[in-house]
Amino acid sequence: MYSKTKIILGKTLSFKQNPMVDGLEGSYSFLDTGAVFIKNGVIEKVIDTQGLNLPAGAEIIDRKENLILAGFVDAHLHFPQTAIINSWGRRLIDWLNEYTFPEEGKFHDIGYALEIASRYFDICLSHGVTTSVSYGTIHPESVDAFFTEAKARGLRALTGKTCMDRNAPSYLRDSAQASYDQSKTLIEKWHGVNRLGYVITPRFSPTSTPEQLNALGSLWKEYPDCLMQTHIGEQPEEVNWVKELFPTSKDYLDTYEESGLLGPRSVFGHGIYLTDREKSRIKEVNASIIHCPTSNTFIGSGLFDMKGLARAGQKIGLATDIGGGSSFSMLKVMATAYEIAQLRGHALHPADLLWLSTRGSAESIHLDKKIGNLAPGMEADILVLDLYSTTAISQRAKQSKNIWELVFPTIMMGDDRAIKDVFIKGEKWLPKVK
Repeated sequence: MYSKTKIILGKTLSFKQNPMVDGLEGSYSFLDTGAVFIKNGVIEKVIDTQGLNLPAGAEIIDRKENLILAGFVDAHLHFPQTAIINSWGRRLIDWLNEYTFPEEGKFHDIGYALEIASRYFDICLSHGVTTSVSYGTIHPESVDAFFTEAKARGLRALTGKTCMDRNAPSYLRDSAQASYDQSKTLIEKWHGVNRLGYVITPRFSPTSTPEQLNALGSLWKEYPDCLMQTHIGEQPEEVNWVKELFPTSKDYLDTYEESGLLGPRSVFGHGIYLTDREKSRIKEVNASIIHCPTSNTFIGSGLFDMKGLARAGQKIGLATDIGGGSSFSMLKVMATAYEIAQLRGHALHPADLLWLSTRGSAESIHLDKKIGNLAPGMEADILVLDLYSTTAISQRAKQSKNIWELVFPTIMMGDDRAIKDVFIKGEKWLPKVK
């Protein structure tokens, strides 16, 4: 049985190409009197309604004063850290030992894992995030909980069991064989079910022996359509630690490549401290780097080179990195990305920021044929932004001369109050009544 056509009216924004690489002109399509036609959870068309009569019998949702765009894609986060977000810390390793590892140790309990996963999805949806790429913990229960809650909401979601067999508390260590066996079981259970995708997930080289990295590289050869996610070049101390642990490797990236964990579907979090060789090699294989600005500032990691990497043609996504990141809001993430770029002498355009948080992130996780843009054939994961959500935002928006001046105050000052509507495959998401 087919559902009737649903039409969302409003200002529509979609992307044709990457404005950071190809320039602003011609990179986007903006319709002041636009309409998104949806049927059976898929976008049929996006058109200008000026002077047109809408089809009789369609369900009309009038959001003419609002901006309609693709839902945000959060390309790197740790849902098990939901409850410890904004814990005071010093540096990365201290923060992991003091807060992260004790919290992640609780996820052997499926009841607790389900509670946190449910809370995470409720919060992220309230901020307009419709696709999440998360790390689990070493416990298969964490993956089961994340996918169970995502499936219940009809979401596109990706995660994997985080693998660690050294330099972590005993209660958070597995083994090379266990990481292979448990990850394989989870792949066969969840990968490709509904809108779910498994991600092979070594946390980072310091917490995996070469044997474990090799085991996960072998697993990836068996399931090459999975993504592989990990961390690289987040803090100088971490980079030096990797040199000590892998003295024969060329660099940090080489610790992954030696084990078969570098390829087009590799997704590397952070990438602040990369050698020229690492940058070149990541670009050469068409792997992705995910910028986590609120995490980089909160933990004091450093300033990401967006300008240099983007102009070199590097595939880049954007992410909250909960709970190292200090906000669930992709608007806050975009604002911080703008400020970091300013500190490096480069002003990111509002189009760059919206690209990164939608189609750019979707490309970084190889889902840009399904999500991340308002275009025919795309899954109808859609966000409606209120561009006048607060007094401070409204006063500036009312003076705007174009769409970019109109949306920029919301990027810089917006929060969940700016999220007017969220649609998952064309169905409106309704928050739980408190």
